[in-house]
Amino acid sequence: MLFPHGFARTLQAVSLNTAGGVTGGDRFHISAEAEAGAALVLTTQAAERIYRAQPGEVGQVRSVLTVGPGARLDWLPQETILYDRAALDRRLEAEVAPDGQLLAVEPVIFGRHAMGEVVESGHLSDLWRIRRGGELVFADNFRLSGDIHTQLGRVAGGAGAMASLLLVAPDAERHLDRLRMAIGLQGGASLIRPGVLFARCLAEDGFLLRQSLLPAIRTLSGEDLPKTWML
Repeated sequence: MLFPHGFARTLQAVSLNTAGGVTGGDRFHISAEAEAGAALVLTTQAAERIYRAQPGEVGQVRSVLTVGPGARLDWLPQETILYDRAALDRRLEAEVAPDGQLLAVEPVIFGRHAMGEVVESGHLSDLWRIRRGGELVFADNFRLSGDIHTQLGRVAGGAGAMASLLLVAPDAERHLDRLRMAIGLQGGASLIRPGVLFARCLAEDGFLLRQSLLPAIRTLSGEDLPKTWML
């Protein structure tokens, strides 16, 4: 973890994967906690790359977050880039105090559009389990397996990039209209239940995705994005 110096109002922690990416058989586990009254922004130094896996091997990434009373935690990793024949099982778990705030964002790019890359075969499982005051308030199971390119063409209009955004906060509903304006026609946002706001964005590629994702993150966090997002 790196802790950049600067003028940010909130402590920023930058995760660095010294392996350079994730492939089949890898196991990554990160846990972080914002204690009572604290504020923390977690991000990554660059996009995470999920490389081709050997048959029968799957990379695993698990993130466990805890937000204490009156605390705030922003989980803002940069894009995950899925290459052809990559295989990844990812799980995000969080426990949020009733008066705490969690902002979680996960962007995914299915091959680099500018490089002509196509994910003809691969596997991505992305599970979210979020609890508030011990109660399960949000669960999402996302799974693509097999010919991902064809599946995206069938159900997502050929999108090559997507992002999921979640805000758990006592006043989450007040951000709904502004969030919908930020993402425009590239996605949809809904108030799942009081205090739980969720959105998903689709775009042709990662560049176009950022055009709606960055203003959406600023809308929900109330701050500028971490410096690493701008490098």
